[in-house]
Order: sequence, then C-alpha cells, then structure tokens
Amino acid sequence: MAGFLSLVRRLYLSVYNWTVFAGWVQVLFLVLKTLKESGHEHVYNAAEKPLLFAQTAAFLEILHSLVGLVRSPVSATLPQISSRLYVLWGILWSFPETQTHTLVTSLLLSWSITEIIRYAFFGLKEALGFTPSWLMWLRYSSFLVFYVTGISSEVGLIYIALPFIKASEKYCIRMPNNWNFSFDFFYIAILVLGIYVPGSPHMYTYMLAQRKKALSKSKRE
Repeated sequence: MAGFLSLVRRLYLSVYNWTVFAGWVQVLFLVLKTLKESGHEHVYNAAEKPLLFAQTAAFLEILHSLVGLVRSPVSATLPQISSRLYVLWGILWSFPETQTHTLVTSLLLSWSITEIIRYAFFGLKEALGFTPSWLMWLRYSSFLVFYVTGISSEVGLIYIALPFIKASEKYCIRMPNNWNFSFDFFYIAILVLGIYVPGSPHMYTYMLAQRKKALSKSKRE
C-alpha cells in the first residue's frame, strides 16, 4: 500500500511540475518574442494568460507543504508564493496602468527563468529519481541573480501602483456600512512594501543556506 501511495505521489508531482513548467516556458517565449517585435509596453498583454495560469498554480505548493507531499517548509513556501500572487493579481491584473512599465519585463524574465529551472529540476527528480549535476547547480545558483532582480521589480511595481490604488479606491470599503468595518487597499500596499524590507534579506539568507546544503550534499555523492 505504501509503495502504491508513493507511486501516486510521484506521478501527481511529475504531472504538476511538467504542466507548470510548460506554462513558464510559454511565458518566457512570449516575453522574448514580444520584446523583439513590439517592445516592453506589450509584454504583459502578450504573456498574461499563461502567466496567470502558471503563477496561480503555485498556490498548490502551499497545500503540498501543508500535507507533507514535499519537504519544503510552509514557512518558506507561503511568503514567497503569496507575495508573487499579490503582485500578479493585486497589482498587475488589478491596475492596468502598471502593465506597460519596463519593470514588468524584468519581473517576468526573472520569474520565468527561475521557475523553468526549478520545475525542470523537480520534474526530473520525481519522474526519474535523479537530476543532472548542471541542473542541480542552476537550481541552487540562479536565484543569486534572479531573486534580486525579481524582488526589485516586485517592489518597484507596487510602488508605481500606489497613486493608482489611492486614486481609484479599488477594493476599499468605506464606512458607514452594515458591517461597521473599513478597509483601504492603499495601506495594505504600504504594509506589503514594509514587509519586503525584513522579508527579502531573510529569504535570501535562507536560500543561501539551502544552496550550501544542497551543493555540499551533491559533492559528497
């Protein structure tokens, strides 16, 4: 029974990883194609559909951690995925004024390259039980550059969106109302920016530790 459940787990994770991998490959292809043909102003519109699919599908990784399908701790998975979903749905999708900014290009390049490497790594690991050493190195080294460019782009786009958030009052709840409750999305955006200040160095340090551990283990094997 245990062997059957292990097989089902590996099959499910293989299908999941390769499906999302295909989504990110499409994102990267459309970003590069659009940059060449139309310019950065059209990158988001060109890549939106596979982008929304691939990044939103990552929500399942929080559930994978919670139920023990993968070893990644929820404490590391949750903030990374929730911050990306916030930028994708709460900023880019919600405020079209941000979609033509050049930071969208750096964001999507950083996200797509990182995720293509990551999902290829885990896809091969689940399907074959091992990964090539070069892919292992890429998996635990590419973030040295792309985490910095990705986080910088996320922070920049939230900041750029602030005046549009404030002017539109989208997602705001004003009093008086039946719930006797008020909510201002502008201040949520400010709070999220504040969380990036301690959160980003913490995550980068965590990933450096994971890199050292993984590459050291790989050398011993």
